[in-house]
Amino acid sequence: MTKWQLFLQIEQSFQVHRSYGSMLEGEADELKRVFLEGNPYLLGLTMIVSLFHSLFDFLAFKNDIQFWNKNKSMEGLSAKSVVLNFICQLIIFLYLLDNDTSWMILASSGVGVCIEFWKIGKAMHVEIDRSGKIPMLRFRDRESYTQNKTKEYDALAMKYLTYVLLVLMAGFAIYSLKYDKHKSWYSWILSSLTSCVYMFGFIMMCPQLFINYKLKSVAHMP
Repeated sequence: MTKWQLFLQIEQSFQVHRSYGSMLEGEADELKRVFLEGNPYLLGLTMIVSLFHSLFDFLAFKNDIQFWNKNKSMEGLSAKSVVLNFICQLIIFLYLLDNDTSWMILASSGVGVCIEFWKIGKAMHVEIDRSGKIPMLRFRDRESYTQNKTKEYDALAMKYLTYVLLVLMAGFAIYSLKYDKHKSWYSWILSSLTSCVYMFGFIMMCPQLFINYKLKSVAHMP
């Protein structure tokens, strides 16, 4: 009876997760197979590593928020990288939305997009221009960013980075159009952009690394 009650509670838990969209059909059977066929020591080690990964991810997230919340100067920091990170997060969010992802993952990605946009407000002056029929957002560099070599180095690094990214994105987009299937032209564009973000995301660090090299300092970094 105890064993049957345990199985019943687990099955009800799976049903709740499926109703919330956090578990797809077939994942319950896959989870059962992991517990029945997997090595218990390896499974325990995987759980411990996952917990540490979640902890470190949360601490990095918290420190990033604290740094930008207290930061008053953009000297030595790449403002263009902040804008580029927001665009990448927005592309990933739209891709998840187009592929009917569960609302839990969408919510997490949506929060990330909002935080990246908030960081733009910390890196630049964001103003609402009401002179036209439609209000528009206007972005203006901060004085601490323009009064030294930071803006010059940032623009130089982004110039060469743009050339590299455009070539890589164009090449992958053509490859994806020829060999992959897509629901629509919109899906093809989103899929190509998202794949480029995942594959070449490390290149986004280049402007900040270039600024650090030119200024011979990392004192401005979080």
